[in-house]
Formats: sequence, structure tokens, C-alpha cells
Amino acid sequence: MKLVATEEERDLAAAMRDLFATHCPTTLVRALREPGGERFPQKLWEALTRAEVFALPFGEDVGGSGGTLDDLAVVYAEAGRALCPSIVLNTLHLGLAIDALAGPEQRAAVLAPLVRGELRGSVALASPYDAGDVRPVLRAERVTEGVRVSGRVDHVGDADLADRLLVTAELATYGEPARTIALLLDPSAPGVTRTALPTSDGDRGHAVELDGVAVATDSVIEDVDLATLRRVALTVRALQCVDMAAGAEAVIERTVAHTTSREQFGRAIGSFQAAQHLVADMHIATQAARLAARSAVFWLGRGRPGQRETAVAVLKAATAYRRVTLDAHQLHGGMGYVLETDLHLWSERARRLGVEGGGPDAAAGWIEEAIGLV
Repeated sequence: MKLVATEEERDLAAAMRDLFATHCPTTLVRALREPGGERFPQKLWEALTRAEVFALPFGEDVGGSGGTLDDLAVVYAEAGRALCPSIVLNTLHLGLAIDALAGPEQRAAVLAPLVRGELRGSVALASPYDAGDVRPVLRAERVTEGVRVSGRVDHVGDADLADRLLVTAELATYGEPARTIALLLDPSAPGVTRTALPTSDGDRGHAVELDGVAVATDSVIEDVDLATLRRVALTVRALQCVDMAAGAEAVIERTVAHTTSREQFGRAIGSFQAAQHLVADMHIATQAARLAARSAVFWLGRGRPGQRETAVAVLKAATAYRRVTLDAHQLHGGMGYVLETDLHLWSERARRLGVEGGGPDAAAGWIEEAIGLV
């Protein structure tokens, strides 16, 4: 694995940082979480579309740019620093899943509008509490024009903003073994009920209940390979680790700026050795998280199952992001806990991403499984 960014990656990172600085300030992050306010970041979405972010990881046959998962990780890092709204990232997750699981016609039907910024989406492909658990919780039955699906999935991100949701279901056919299929749902279709489950950082998840929802044949992905499905779920988790590590870096930068400008006893508080040691520990933990996250993305992008690498990334990133935000509050003298400052925005994102798809406990289980202890 390469440890030094290429010139192209540095250029992409600089362009994305400028874009998010212009179109995703913390004032937007705050506005999107206001009760009753607009939850869709229209101007940011348009800017990301013009920058071809939604086209980046997909093939030229569907209008994409033919980039790699490493390129997408560069975008996720800058998105994490800027607290990019989750509908952007969930739409990319839908694209990655369709790219891996669907056939040529379904890929073209979904990815072509997605890369043009004309389709928003989200996925529910694994347990929200354990990304390594991809057993479907929905049940489907075959009907003349496709399938009917029933059941409930929890914590589906941005189900209220998505045009399409990708879910999995167990299809029972008389006389045949049950098998896993994937379904591309319209969340506003008859029989779909969405119940908001507010999260700590304002990016809203939903419980989605399906009561005999009809899904046409062309929206069904037959015979989903569970190993591929699990690699997609772990890829999403690895990219979230990149987001977490970069968010921790942004918190350190804010904290250093604060401690070098605020004085106590006639000196900048950053000049005290205790403060310097604390910042050094924050930096060491964050760099370890960044390397682990990029390692997981690197190997997943090259076709490895990535279970062990993603587990290490989750252990490092979830722990580092939480620790860095807590220490940052200490060095801000507790100011970060009040809503008038912006520091709490990163703390709340750290809490959500630290557990979404499984925290360190779930990741430890993936390692035990990988080395044959369970």
C-alpha cells in the first residue's frame, strides 16, 4: 500500500476542500438540522454534480469518470472534514452497491442518472448494528409482475430524501431453497411507511416498514452473492472510517488555532506542556486511524474481502474520533459543549459514525471470525 498521496490525489483533495469551504460551511450544516427546515442541500448538490463527484468511481460506460475507490476516499476525507450531509454519501453508497451487484441493464438504468446528479438514494444492505451481518430481514414472494416484499428495516439513512432505496430480502419459492435478492424500492410507493429516527448529528435515519410492497421485475437483482454483498457493506464502513479520521483532523486544527490564540495567566494556553502533550496524543491517534482507514479502502478496492482491515479501521477511527473530540472540549475549556460554537457538530458526528454499522465491539467480532476464533 502506498503511504504518500499522488499529485492527482493532492489536486483532487485541494479542489474538494475549496468546494466544501464554499458550499458546505457550518452554517449550512446547522441550517439542515433545524426542525421543519429544508433538509436537502441543493446548492452543494449542484456544485458536487458540476465537479463530477457522483461520476468519480463509476465506469465510463454509464457516464462515469472511471476513478478508483482510492479517489473516492479522497472525497470522503474532505467530506468528513466539512461535515458533508449524509444524503450525498448515501447516494454514493447506492451507486457502489449497484455497481457491484446489478447486471448491465440495471447498472445503466440507475448509475446513468446518478452520475448526472438526477437521482438520490440510500441503502440498507446490512444490520445497522453490524456491517458484517448481511442476512436479509425482509421477506419476499414471487408474483406475476415481480415480487412482493414485507417487513421492517431500521435506521435507513435519508429515506425521506431518497428517490430509491436498495434493500435485500429473502425470497422463498415453493420447492426451492430460500435465496437472497436485492430490491430497488421507491420509498414513496404504496405500502411503504417511513418513521423518522432523529440522530445526534441531525442526519436523519428512518425505520422503513413494507407491507406487501410490489416491486417490478426490472427492479429486482436476482441471486445476490453474499460475499459480494458483505464486501459492499464493509466498503461503506471503511469509507466512513476515512470520514471519521478526517473529521478528527479538522477538530485538531480548530483546537490548535484556539489554544494558540486564547491566553491564561498572560500566556497562550497552547504553550503549557500539558496542553501540548494532549494535542500530540490526539494527533498520533488520528494518524493511526487515517492509515488504517486508507489501508482498508486500498485492499477492498483491489478485491480483497477486507474484513480484517475494515475491523482495524473501525477500532482505530471510532476510538480516535471520540477521544479527539472529548479532548478538544477540554482544551476549549468546555466551550465546545454549548451550541453557540461549532465544535459540538463534530462531536455529534463522531458519536453517530462511531456506532453506525457497528462500533469497536462489532469490529472485534469480525477479527475473531477472520482468524477462526468463532
